[in-house]
Amino acid sequence: MHKLFFLLFCFITINTVSGQVKKPITHETMTAMKRVGSPEVSPDGKWVVFSVTEPSYVEKDVVNDLWIVPADGSSNSRKITFGKGAESGYKWSTDSKSIAFSAKREEDEVSQIYIINIAEGGEAQRFSNVSTGVGNPQWSPDGKMILYTTKVYPGNFTDSANKKVAEERKKLKYNARVYTSFPIRNFDVWNDEKQTHAFVQSVEPGSAPKNIFTPVSATVKEGFFFGGNICWAPNSKEVVFVAIMDRTTAAYQDPTSELYRLSIDGGDAIKISNSGNHNNPAFSKDGKHLFFISSPNNNQKVYNLGKLTRVDWPSLANKTIVVPSLDRPINNYVVAPANKIYMSVEDQGNDKIFVTDVSKGNATPLTSMNGAFTSVTVSSDGRVVISNYESATRPAEIVRVNTTPANPLFITKFNDAALATLDMHEPEIFWTTTSRGKQVRSKLVKPAGFDPGKKYPLFVVMHGGPASAWKNNWGYRWNYQLLAAPGYVVLLTDYTGSTGYGEKFSQDIQFDPLKGPAQEINEAADDAIKRFAFIDGSRQAAGGGSYGGHLANWMQASTTRYKTLISHAGLVNSESQFLTSDYMYGREVMIGSAPWVNQTAWNEQNPIRYAANFKTPVLITIGERDYRVPINNSIENFGLLQRLQIPSKLIVFPDENHWILKPENSRFWYSEVQDWLKKYLQ
Repeated sequence: MHKLFFLLFCFITINTVSGQVKKPITHETMTAMKRVGSPEVSPDGKWVVFSVTEPSYVEKDVVNDLWIVPADGSSNSRKITFGKGAESGYKWSTDSKSIAFSAKREEDEVSQIYIINIAEGGEAQRFSNVSTGVGNPQWSPDGKMILYTTKVYPGNFTDSANKKVAEERKKLKYNARVYTSFPIRNFDVWNDEKQTHAFVQSVEPGSAPKNIFTPVSATVKEGFFFGGNICWAPNSKEVVFVAIMDRTTAAYQDPTSELYRLSIDGGDAIKISNSGNHNNPAFSKDGKHLFFISSPNNNQKVYNLGKLTRVDWPSLANKTIVVPSLDRPINNYVVAPANKIYMSVEDQGNDKIFVTDVSKGNATPLTSMNGAFTSVTVSSDGRVVISNYESATRPAEIVRVNTTPANPLFITKFNDAALATLDMHEPEIFWTTTSRGKQVRSKLVKPAGFDPGKKYPLFVVMHGGPASAWKNNWGYRWNYQLLAAPGYVVLLTDYTGSTGYGEKFSQDIQFDPLKGPAQEINEAADDAIKRFAFIDGSRQAAGGGSYGGHLANWMQASTTRYKTLISHAGLVNSESQFLTSDYMYGREVMIGSAPWVNQTAWNEQNPIRYAANFKTPVLITIGERDYRVPINNSIENFGLLQRLQIPSKLIVFPDENHWILKPENSRFWYSEVQDWLKKYLQ
């Protein structure tokens, strides 16, 4: 008896001391995690700047500042800004002495550019003074100027002219939005007449900003749209930017993103691209080549993979796909010396860093650890490679990746102490051969306190997109660990249409947007139940957001296997979604026609046409400012379920968009989801 007591005492003591007594994640512990932003390594490779957000359920208590850390990890991070306003768009000067960033500080009515001298210390100094607010600063290669962007009224190229128009708008006695072309909305805002323009300003004290779009004739045309995608040419005398000239055609075709060359000293912009979409321009270090991401456009495909492309500069000759064999999406890329390009690439649920030798056209992985390596940044000499890293069990941190592929050097560890207290499981990966002969990949996440001898309900969670994937990363909207924590096994399947498995796999969803993917998800669930004895196949639920919400509503139409469903921002009527969404034409391409051309195709995979089959209780949630899947579909779904007397609940968040982001709203959403699941699964 004494021996047994002694062993039990030792076991408890060891587990307590070693930190092995862990607890399930809660919304409070998830929300308290510090959110580390994208890194920017200094050109000399010595320092890394990044943002850190310290969340709070009280909006005024949220802290967002810039931090800096040695790139070799030799000392801890330190904070370098202390204002209440959040900093963004931070960029190093070419001499690695200063950082420019955008922020709205206490005395500012709108965001301005600030510069902080890292070499000499001191507070950040305001650089710009533009009434419309500015962002996206970029130092010129010679370090003498900063380029930034702002929104202006068409035809008004000076700040004084924009102030005048703004004052005139305030005096109007009516309040109306007037449109003569599509699109009218974008994600969560109504489009207005303002345009984004690029300004250049010398770093010399007292210098004035110059709108370099003043001579660009396309700015007065109705279809012009510039979103801020711009880069300096190596000579510091011109820029290359991405613009759309046919945006008003978006109702019946995909507008085309083109590359334009523009001198900062005057003259009209010159189009330098043709045949397809072009984005994310960047120059080689020697100025002899221009790189960009190119893809086909209006080829009647539901998905087109962007390819890293190179042309000679300035001749634009010898257009070449840099790595023809790379059949994966590129998240971002950085051009380095010696013909090297570093890329963050999505691959089968992970984001990996590859280095490309442009002269050889190959791509070699620099990372082998599962997880998401994103926002890659490289020093001027190419010797220091930095990125974010996150996984399903840890939020983003900053890592140096060019040490060894298996073991990157973590140079920040903001959340390690909090994570050490949590009981979380790495996802288990398995592949299912479907009845259609395809291989689909799934993640299985076990709950806290997992006991293989117990039986757990299965919660099938379906991702949106559909051109997306369940990655081995940390999320806040559908956090795998938090969804599993109350005692569910969470299943996450990358159905046909998902990205990271090759262009064809992503394209194969066309003409079969709901039925085929839903069948694959159900077959993966069947496979999981057979593989894992701890899953209780008699207790299954399914849910998802956006396209995952569409799939939830299709499950309602096509199966009764699930005890309950959760549909966030999901369509129940594809026709009304098609004509009210901010993005219209892509849905026509997905189905293969407009509904008045081939009604049969639209009926066959439209959930509402199968209302007679609806039986499953549903929780419906939606943001009132969601213009991607407008609220009308959620109201229509709820009205239908109520008419059919099916248990249902509708939750509308008036101040949210396509995502539920505000901490208190998020906490309420998660609690409602868990209460709904508990009602039907436990």
